[in-house]
Amino acid sequence: MLKSRKRRALVALGAVGAIVAAGVAIAYFTSTGSGTGSATVGTSSAVTIHGTTGTSLFPGTSTTVSFTVDNPSSGSQRVNEIHLESVTTDAAHSACVMSDFTMPNLTVNQTFPNGNGQAVTATGTLSMANTAQNQDACQGAPLTLHLTSN
Repeated sequence: MLKSRKRRALVALGAVGAIVAAGVAIAYFTSTGSGTGSATVGTSSAVTIHGTTGTSLFPGTSTTVSFTVDNPSSGSQRVNEIHLESVTTDAAHSACVMSDFTMPNLTVNQTFPNGNGQAVTATGTLSMANTAQNQDACQGAPLTLHLTSN
C-alpha cells in the first residue's frame, strides 16, 4: 500500500507541476511604452546645366538650344526654370556686343534623379539681334552661355 500512496503522491505532484509549468509558459503582463528614433534629411547640391546650340547665329537669326543637367546630389532635384545670365566670348572677339544675344527664360518644371547628362525636355531659343550696324566683330565668335536655374 505504501507503494500505491507514493505512486499517487508522485502522480499528483507531477500533475501540479505540469499545471504550474503551463501557467508560467502562458502568463504575461501587458504594458505601454514610448521611445525615440533618429533620422537625417539630405541636402541639395547645385546642378550643372549644359547648353548646346543647333546652328550658327547670324544677325537677325535664332537657334535652338538643347540642355542637359548633371545632378551630383544623392536625391532627385527639380529645375523649374533656366535663365541666360550672360553671354561671353574670347579675347579675339572682345569687340562683339554680348547684349546682342538673348534667350527668354525657359520653363522646365522637370525633376532629375542623381546622374549626369540628363536631357531637359524643353528647348530654348537663342537669338542674335539685327542692330542695323556692322556686327563683323562677332564673326566666328565662340559664345559661352552662362546659365542659372531656380
